[in-house]
Amino acid sequence: MNDDTTRALAAEVLAHLERHPDAADTAEGIQRWWLSDGGAYALADVERALEHLVRMGSVSRRRLPDGRVLYAAVP
Repeated sequence: MNDDTTRALAAEVLAHLERHPDAADTAEGIQRWWLSDGGAYALADVERALEHLVRMGSVSRRRLPDGRVLYAAVP
């Protein structure tokens, strides 16, 4: 991961999860509610950061029956 935006977003997501370890949300919810200035980030950037965190084993991804995907801290 070389992208500064991806790194910054990943750090914000992890910081949110440290403060709220039971939090879980979709990429859209994370963009809107978890980030300090969520409206400033493109959804694609948020999704890229989340996928990086999933690959690193820091965040889990779970697909709901309706197709939405929830992201949460790895227990």
